[in-house]
Amino acid sequence: MRNLDVTTLRSFVAVADAGGVTRAAGFLHLTQSAVSMQLKRLEEILNVDLLDRSGRTIALTASGEQLLVYARRMVALNDEVISRLTDQEYEGEIVLGVPHDIVYPAIPQVLKQFNTAFPRMRVHLVSSYTRALKDQFGKGECDLILTTETSADPGSETLCHKPLRWIGAPGGTAWRHTPLRLAFGRQCTFRPRVIEALDTAGIPWSVIVETESDRTIEATVSADLAVHTMIEGTEPPHLERIDHNGTLPDLPEQMINLYGAQSGKGLVHDTLAGFLRRAFAGSEGAKLRAVNA
Repeated sequence: MRNLDVTTLRSFVAVADAGGVTRAAGFLHLTQSAVSMQLKRLEEILNVDLLDRSGRTIALTASGEQLLVYARRMVALNDEVISRLTDQEYEGEIVLGVPHDIVYPAIPQVLKQFNTAFPRMRVHLVSSYTRALKDQFGKGECDLILTTETSADPGSETLCHKPLRWIGAPGGTAWRHTPLRLAFGRQCTFRPRVIEALDTAGIPWSVIVETESDRTIEATVSADLAVHTMIEGTEPPHLERIDHNGTLPDLPEQMINLYGAQSGKGLVHDTLAGFLRRAFAGSEGAKLRAVNA
């Protein structure tokens, strides 16, 4: 297996750009003979002529033109790797806020992708409620936040629309009880709309768990003592969507919105925003919509 040397490819690109070995040598801070030797070694490895030396000036052969395309990409990729792993510009922290209920399954994959791209950067993940996250974002305490809402504020970007679903214990019967027993977080943005839907349908209800802890809600629902609502696709494996056959009312769609994703804030910021877009907007039936500031 023959291997191409990046230093040699860099010299070849410099000669092509400079139009000659002498000027390229000055640019590379090498002697003319050193550059000539690198070009000769490159031709020997590939067993082709890369330069047409028949005229007064050096020109690329057909093989040289073809190699130049690859050489530019290989040199650029080499420089990008070195920059990402050593440049202090890509070292530090970025703060990402995500509501509790949409951390899984998308966010772990986003964090993994980001760590691969910027191993010297740390993502400080803040998990809270939409209202709290928007307040923190407004104070400049988060660089990027995701929210779950039924509308989008100016300056936000809607990544996707997801239906809200009734969630219960596997094979549970709590949804058949009257009044319907509910478990909700105190700051849950879904709660007012869920209650409104129940009232409109004439279904009596009772909130038996009101807490700040998602674990408490999941434990109560898992025990088949109450039902809950979650965005489709975010329910944990120990809970399931309730197949109620229309007994319970349909619930409004939710928007997953991204705040702070305006471009021009730097490569690190823009890359994380891009990973978030792909993680959520890539799902089936997702719509991408921007709201201008």
